[in-house]
Amino acid sequence: MTHVGRLRSNNEDAFLALTYNDREVRYLGKTGASCFDDGDFVFAVSDGMGGANAGEFASRIAVERITRIMPRLYRLAAQNLGAGVSDALEDIFHQVHAELGRMGRFYEECAGMGATLSMAVFCPGWMHFCHIGDSRIYYLPAGGGMRQVSHDHSHVGWLRREGKINEREARSHPRKNVLNQALGAGHQILSPQFGSVSCHSGDRFLLCTDGIVDGLWDSRLEEYASTPAAQPKAFRIVEQAVAESGRDNCTAVLVEFAA
Repeated sequence: MTHVGRLRSNNEDAFLALTYNDREVRYLGKTGASCFDDGDFVFAVSDGMGGANAGEFASRIAVERITRIMPRLYRLAAQNLGAGVSDALEDIFHQVHAELGRMGRFYEECAGMGATLSMAVFCPGWMHFCHIGDSRIYYLPAGGGMRQVSHDHSHVGWLRREGKINEREARSHPRKNVLNQALGAGHQILSPQFGSVSCHSGDRFLLCTDGIVDGLWDSRLEEYASTPAAQPKAFRIVEQAVAESGRDNCTAVLVEFAA
């Protein structure tokens, strides 16, 4: 689910949900269920930045470019080449980074545009991820609890990880939105975060942009992602984030892994 929020005139967030194998990719709907019989899965969220509509353009470039390498990624996963999967994910990020840089150099209206990208690839038993920026990936194991597996690429994010500030202080910090890593946006050095999580039946994963975090505390995110409700959980998360803040675009993708 994605929402423009209450103050913005355009939505610079984008998300992706697709299944793929070594031959093709297939886009998924906003809700539903599927299995690994015909392929693996990838989900992603991206938050664009830049003047005019450049941010909106940047986030869409980020999620659309992913489809080009997914069949290769499937072949690597089928061969149990964990390092190869990381290489393929890194290739995607560098391709998007280069494309945003080219657009920024050749078109004045695209100068400085950039995007965050949080991407999760699901194959039987595993979630592999690659991430840059301050969108987030949360892991909610079936046994309860929630932890953020992605790192906010900002000084404030580092302070939080080091225990120097708490969640309340991080949310109110004047430099919380200043990124030291992003795709494009004039950044010369790209150093995405990679990781893997072993998946078990009932595990959930939440991918969201910073508009969600601006509206909801982690404890509320965990509650909404875990508690049954009449509407899909991602819809509820976005709806509540917009109601509590809505100062930014809000996007959430919730994935449940079932054996």
